[in-house]
Amino acid sequence: MIEDFVSDANQRMDKSVEATHEHFNSVRTGRAAPALLDRIQVDYYGTPTPLKNMATISAPEPRLLSIQPFDPSSLRGVEKAIMESDLGLTPSNDGKVIRLPIPQLTEERRKELVKLVRHMAEEGRVAVRNVRRDAIKHLEVLVKDGDVGDDDERAAEARVQKVTDDHVAKIDELLKRKEAEIMEV
Repeated sequence: MIEDFVSDANQRMDKSVEATHEHFNSVRTGRAAPALLDRIQVDYYGTPTPLKNMATISAPEPRLLSIQPFDPSSLRGVEKAIMESDLGLTPSNDGKVIRLPIPQLTEERRKELVKLVRHMAEEGRVAVRNVRRDAIKHLEVLVKDGDVGDDDERAAEARVQKVTDDHVAKIDELLKRKEAEIMEV
């Protein structure tokens, strides 16, 4: 029974770490990465559709993304969605392919992006701690109901805390790597 709580908490924390990693991937660094466009939604015949479901996105050069929509008539919509996004990139198209040059980041912009990823990391840590709080609450209910003894509860809480610390450390490691990637000139 306690094993189930600990493994459930572990799985939920894994999801929080993965979500934080995906958020980091959507932050622009000096390099072109197709993951930058993961958050872009295009209005396709009145339906918001993820860009990655509508086009082939590639990085033919280190500072260039190439977007080729499956439906050529959606080219204008894709271009509009990119311009309206918070990426700050200006697309250009030749009627078939949209090219998205990735400019060099200024020092000021790099610092802003570092602040942004630190905020994302803190949100990830909070999500992990919320899972810990829920797991401990459930354990307290089990003790109150008499299903589990105090010693078992303390041992389980210690295990949940260890799992929490491990996941927070994973988020910190992801943050360290992303900060280095952003600050790299």
